[in-house]
Amino acid sequence: MTGGRVGVLVLAFLVALAATAPFVARYQPKRLDLDSRHEAASREHWFGTDELGRDVFARVLYGARISLAVGLLSAAVAGASGLTIGGAAGYAGGALDGVLMRMTDAVIAVPRLPLLMIAAAVLRPSVALLVLLIGLASWMETARVTRGECLSLRAREFVDAARAVGAGHIRLLTKHLLPNAAPAIAVTVTLAVGRAILLESALSFFGVGVRPPQASWGNMLYQAQATLGTEPWLALFPGLFIFVTALSVNLVGDTLAARQP
Repeated sequence: MTGGRVGVLVLAFLVALAATAPFVARYQPKRLDLDSRHEAASREHWFGTDELGRDVFARVLYGARISLAVGLLSAAVAGASGLTIGGAAGYAGGALDGVLMRMTDAVIAVPRLPLLMIAAAVLRPSVALLVLLIGLASWMETARVTRGECLSLRAREFVDAARAVGAGHIRLLTKHLLPNAAPAIAVTVTLAVGRAILLESALSFFGVGVRPPQASWGNMLYQAQATLGTEPWLALFPGLFIFVTALSVNLVGDTLAARQP
């Protein structure tokens, strides 16, 4: 079995766990049990409990809903933005290409995480706004790949043939160029999912992402900082899920990249 298939299966399993969290978890993620505080992993609490007696397994599963949703939706925002900018630059060429690519280079030059931390600290975003912020900070790679593919494809004979039968600019771009560029674009969008999950985790770890008591893998790590030495399970399990998810996404992306001609 290839690495890409393993990655897809692991991601499908994680999504299924997140979707079925109310049925899989024995406890609600916000349920307090002060008599069961600071417990290590056991038959009753598979991943242990935190300082408020909340079940860590339940919080990891419900946190997966936030972290995976942020990753997937942010990648969708980044993909749509990158397709629009890169497609316009690659198809139009000339001055518009120069302006859009210089803008892309300028955004790439700005460190992504510090910029997002400042924006999140000022805006104190909801999950929806966090998705938008991460997506709008992650479109540049897709734009550059889309632009390169469109520049290459627009000189092909099938594009000239489409022009000859009267295809307009929008049809040429949406029906001929972008579909043929889709395999390369899919690689960048796939990798954007893993990048978005890591960005959300980092923002939540620094206390400016998803706000407690709503659980995400990142804010679970943030809350576990003070007890790493005495209660390592509080950081181990969300950190492990972040690692496995990011690794699976990268395996899928690497497999797609290896299949490019």
